[in-house]
Amino acid sequence: MTSALDRAAYVIGQGARVGLFMGQSWLSGRLTKPVKAARPITGPFPSTARLRRDMAKLFAQDWRNIEAGHYRVPHDLIASPIQALAKAAPYFADLRGVERRRHARDGAELRSDEKLEDLKEDFPAYYLQNFHYQTDGYLSRRSADLYDHQVEVLFTGAADAMRRQALVPLAAFLAERRSAETSLLDLACGTGRFLTFVKDNYPRLQVTALDLSPAYLDKARALLAPWRGVDFQCAPAEASGFSDESQDVITCIYLFHELPRKVRGQIAREAKRLLKPGGRLIFLDSIQLGDMPDYDGLLQYFPEAFHEPFYADYQRDDLEGTFAAAGLELVASELAYFSRLMVLAKAP
Repeated sequence: MTSALDRAAYVIGQGARVGLFMGQSWLSGRLTKPVKAARPITGPFPSTARLRRDMAKLFAQDWRNIEAGHYRVPHDLIASPIQALAKAAPYFADLRGVERRRHARDGAELRSDEKLEDLKEDFPAYYLQNFHYQTDGYLSRRSADLYDHQVEVLFTGAADAMRRQALVPLAAFLAERRSAETSLLDLACGTGRFLTFVKDNYPRLQVTALDLSPAYLDKARALLAPWRGVDFQCAPAEASGFSDESQDVITCIYLFHELPRKVRGQIAREAKRLLKPGGRLIFLDSIQLGDMPDYDGLLQYFPEAFHEPFYADYQRDDLEGTFAAAGLELVASELAYFSRLMVLAKAP
């Protein structure tokens, strides 16, 4: 049961987050210049008022989920303002390099970066890019330290609320199971941010965090240190190294839009291989063209401005068809602001 104090904490905490990150987003816009799209933008752009209304709907849904008992008030919603502001300094310091790459349209700088030379042979070619024009791609501790802050600035404090929508189908799946006897694999866990919400709600759940980046896995280890029952695996999501039918539930959060179409199919088949009969894949990623027609122009512009080399193709991909071809059945699908949430099942 939630209380008036819980609601007040949520409103104050979420309001502070939005104010903090919206302010930094505004300042970032003042310090940078727009990138001219190389391709025609044919779709409309949502108005600022529309974006704010839709973000408010997301937060209202987030609170309803908490009130319904699907998950708890976020464990770190009210953070130290000093710590939050301290993270802004390295973000803005890095913004200069990001801006240089954006206007040079250079997302391949990573491939000529001598300080990362020893790492390059361990990664597939699609991974060796400066996604979002970020410094060092996904291959350094500096990148891992900045990533969550960068994403929240981009979505003006709404990124965590979108991630938390994946907790709702997880709660439904675990309602009929003992969490201590259930295994969850998070494909491409990144910094482990989503898994902190999972473990805060299900501390006895057996969780494995898998990622291709050693630096991001190290960050995930640090973030998840307060909880037991977390294992870590450094591997690509399309070749996890785990045995057949070893996982009860798999989560895949904001991965597919950064992959070539062929690899998306490989990961769908890998998820099916790993799931036990009756298991679930909980998938959360960007909306696609046509999901919210008023957003189509913004979706078309995004890969031009932020170097998402596979995003334009992702926007047009038949996700349902990809999962169906892998042998996974669509159970549910819904939208949450800039995100699409899908729940897929392996036959019993």
